[in-house]
Amino acid sequence: MERVQYIAARRARFNAICGPVNIPYGTTVEAVDGFLERDGLRLCAATSESAHKYFARDSDGHGLERGKLTAAIIAAVSKRDKGHGERWAKLWVDPMACRYRRADHADFWVWSHDFFEANVEDLRHIAALIGVGAKGARRR
Repeated sequence: MERVQYIAARRARFNAICGPVNIPYGTTVEAVDGFLERDGLRLCAATSESAHKYFARDSDGHGLERGKLTAAIIAAVSKRDKGHGERWAKLWVDPMACRYRRADHADFWVWSHDFFEANVEDLRHIAALIGVGAKGARRR
């Protein structure tokens, strides 16, 4: 039974497998056999949208930063402003960013599960590439 530590990178309020939960920011949970658990109760699959939205892998102690970076990157590329196309164009040609795109979607970009567990150096690179600052604020 493999156990991996995750951390709530933002307050987690959602309907979990075990029922409604309200998990404070910074709370640690464990991945056990592919499911995130807290106090022995199953929350969600480790590869689920809920896991990606609220939790970050913390086996290296950088879970909170990982969570902030992934959220900031997603927010930046989702923003429909005058730089929207430029940010996406940079991602499509960057070899490191492309490693985190799901290959089964050739015509559009979908982040793979690996993106949400990427090392922080790769995430910092992607963030800088699209103009996201160190604290998650977009650079001008």
